[in-house]
Amino acid sequence: EGTNVVKVTGQISGLQKGLHGFHVHEFGDNTNGCTSAGAHFNPLGKDHGGPDHDVRHIGDLGNVEAGADGIAKVNITDSLIQLSGPYNVIGRTLVIHADPDDLGQGGHELSKTTGNAGARLACGVIGITK
Repeated sequence: EGTNVVKVTGQISGLQKGLHGFHVHEFGDNTNGCTSAGAHFNPLGKDHGGPDHDVRHIGDLGNVEAGADGIAKVNITDSLIQLSGPYNVIGRTLVIHADPDDLGQGGHELSKTTGNAGARLACGVIGITK
C-alpha cells in the first residue's frame, strides 16, 4: 500500500462556505442530472465511511472545504480508487454535495449510505485527457 495512490486535484467554485461531501458515484451517466450517477461506487458492499476508515465505499473521498469566496481547492490522495482494474474510477462520476459528509459517524439514518451529505450540487464524468 502507498505505492498505488491516485491524486485528485482541482477547484470547485460557486459553493457555500464550509464542508461539502465529495464522492465517486457508480455510473458515468448525467443524462438526468446528477441522480443518474447512481449510488457511491461501492463494489465491496461496505458501509459508508471516511477516506481514512477501514470500512468505506471505494468512492468515499470525504469532504472538500470551500472558503468565503465559494471556492474549494481539491487536493486528495487516495489509495483505494484506481485508474485501472476493479476499482477503476475512469468513466464514473464525481459528485459534490450540498452538505458535509459525516463520514458514516453521524448517527443519521443516511450516515451509513451517503454520509448524510445532502443534495447533489454538481457532477462530472471522470475522463482522461492527454
